[in-house]
Amino acid sequence: MFRGFVVTGTDTDVGKTFTTAALSLWLRHKGLGIVPMKPVQTGAKVMSDGLRAPDLDFTLGVLDHVPSPEERDLMQPFCYIPACSPHLAVAEDEVAPSVEAIVAAAEELGRRHPAVVIEGAGGLMVPLNRREMMIDLFAALKLPVVLVGRVGLGTINHVLLSIDALTSRHIPVAGVILNETKPQGPEDAFIRADNPGTIAHFGGVPCFGTLPFIPEPTIEKLLAAAEGLSGLDAAFAHLFAR
Repeated sequence: MFRGFVVTGTDTDVGKTFTTAALSLWLRHKGLGIVPMKPVQTGAKVMSDGLRAPDLDFTLGVLDHVPSPEERDLMQPFCYIPACSPHLAVAEDEVAPSVEAIVAAAEELGRRHPAVVIEGAGGLMVPLNRREMMIDLFAALKLPVVLVGRVGLGTINHVLLSIDALTSRHIPVAGVILNETKPQGPEDAFIRADNPGTIAHFGGVPCFGTLPFIPEPTIEKLLAAAEGLSGLDAAFAHLFAR
């Protein structure tokens, strides 16, 4: 089995791509030749050379990695134009995403590179097709999962439900990262301060901390945000093991 990890979220728009880029950059800074993968992208962009996964492009740009056309196909095997659930985005003449095909692409990337970070789409129960969900993919990959949630009121419930869903499928949870997806005010600062500890206590997994809202992310700001988290060295030690 290849080395890597999965980044998934409690919902859509919780900052999975931001987190994927920040963690990838941090690991690259540590000397690990990690590459990203976005197995299923809806809301893909139409380019002269075909469909592009904007989430993947963001992380590739941060890492300054330019894949060959063949390798890009492995990194984004399923792209669709409609911005909706994958099972709904597939047109009649298109091939639907499948766990088997995604795992095969991920394994090939893993043969070519020291590690792969795989960014999910939406939350755990998003349908890939009419038979399989995103959580089925994570179970098949057998990789540790980093779970991303929003900060603030309501996130404890969403994160703990997601942890329960993952652990019930025997999917290892590396830890939780909370993400400030918008500017934060002082009125709920006490809630945001409590979230990480409470999630770690009831979820039984590490909560690495909170990534700050960065309206214009740069490489320097992303790296600093990742370095502000705690417990990453222990969580990702397996990626550096000989």
